[in-house]
Amino acid sequence: MTVLELSFPAGRYHATPWGRHVNEGAVEWPPSPWRILRALIATWYLKAPAPEISEDCIRSLVNKLSIPPKFHLPFASASHTRHYMPFNEGKSQKTTKIFDTFIQLHETDSVLVAWNTTLSELELAALRTLAQRMNYFGRAESLVEARVIEGISQISVNATPLPDGVAPPENQELVRLLSPMTAADYEAWHRDFVTKTSPQVGQQKTQRSKANSVAVPTNLFGALQADTGELQSAGWNLPPGATFLNYIRPEDAFSPGYRPHPQRAKKLPTVARYSVLSTVAPRIIQAISIGDRVHKSLCEWSDRGRGRATVFTGLDEDGNPKSDHAHAHVFCEANGPRDTVTHITVWAEMGFDEGNCLALRSLNKVWGYGGHELRLVLHGIGQPDEFTDSPLFQPAKVWRSATPFVPTRHAKMFRDGRPKIDPQNGWQFGSAGHDLLRLLSLHPRGTDASVRQMAEHDGPYKAGERGLRSLQFQTVRRDGAGSRGHSNGAAFTIRFPEERTGPFALGYGSHFGLGLFVPVKERE
Repeated sequence: MTVLELSFPAGRYHATPWGRHVNEGAVEWPPSPWRILRALIATWYLKAPAPEISEDCIRSLVNKLSIPPKFHLPFASASHTRHYMPFNEGKSQKTTKIFDTFIQLHETDSVLVAWNTTLSELELAALRTLAQRMNYFGRAESLVEARVIEGISQISVNATPLPDGVAPPENQELVRLLSPMTAADYEAWHRDFVTKTSPQVGQQKTQRSKANSVAVPTNLFGALQADTGELQSAGWNLPPGATFLNYIRPEDAFSPGYRPHPQRAKKLPTVARYSVLSTVAPRIIQAISIGDRVHKSLCEWSDRGRGRATVFTGLDEDGNPKSDHAHAHVFCEANGPRDTVTHITVWAEMGFDEGNCLALRSLNKVWGYGGHELRLVLHGIGQPDEFTDSPLFQPAKVWRSATPFVPTRHAKMFRDGRPKIDPQNGWQFGSAGHDLLRLLSLHPRGTDASVRQMAEHDGPYKAGERGLRSLQFQTVRRDGAGSRGHSNGAAFTIRFPEERTGPFALGYGSHFGLGLFVPVKERE
């Protein structure tokens, strides 16, 4: 037995059955065998062509998988969205309503497809490769993760072919799926088709049938690659080599199933992490501007008629600013080869409740100030140790500035112009270094630290392969309060006697992306 597992990380499967219009609201469930084989062939052409997988191997694989498979279908429900799409009619623009129907299933559930056939080692290796490299199935928005399950002799089947003339069993319903003929049946069909459609002696080509105007492939492998648009234009109601098979599935295939919910942990999630997509990627020097826009969007999404959430506004019930800094920080990260923002991380020590998490999931874009919108793709919401790809939550002894530290106080001087020096640490009172030490002493993980200011001419802020200076960064919010000194910011390294876990964000604008520190590896 050969078993292919299809899981859908987005929890949705979009596929319109053959011969149905997208606005009819019909969804193909289970997936048709014809669609599965075409998906494997398309993946071979795009991601594993010869010589990696030879054409002889993929032909042999397709021929063996052309027999009707059986399915295990998980709990699912049919759903849809509807929206209006613009179109031009002459000089006027109009709209038409579009229905997007899909199967909704849990992202951890899978569809199992089982063929009663045995593959050779070469064919099995090819199927593994194609499954691993398949990234969507059905329409392009149907993200998929596929893999071959080995070492099992049977699966729990709930959708199987039904012989012609046999009534469906009780509590089962009939569905018709587009399926390929077997390779042998296709050869016989092709011979018969050629005989019937070949012009007789003296017959003109123009008298041949319209359907025969499209070259009919000589084998099943070629038939599975026929262009659907060309076939329909030529009058084919079914692709060459395809036939409708009767399948049965449970009558309650789309009935909501009970899924026990695990007991929610008492500890609230504190981190939400996003990828950033944009036509023109923003630079890390715009971190405070981006952080401000994300902050405003989260405040708006959290306002469900009961006021904006404290975790995003930073205000208590009386409207006064909270002083514990446990509310949300928005960090911009440049983790690529350039100095462009690749990720945005929202961290709040006080945690996000269910309403806050709904606002975080609703955030999918922020506007641009006269520029391009930023699209945000949520990676997940959880605890810091779940986001190992982010350097902000890793332990280290030494931390360096990723964005400028802007002090909240002003440097102090005597009347004769001499700087006032703190005898305990040698820094001028109110200077950037002195203010950083003061704020670290108030930080629960920042005690016993020493700081060193980094030279600006070296480009102390490392973003990919580039070094940036403080003057290149935006260091003022367009609107908003907050204590701020006259300094445009400075870069520092912080050294602790032992490893400390971040994040560390201090000074003016630290909730919006300024004053962020990242760990320095030991070899650095």
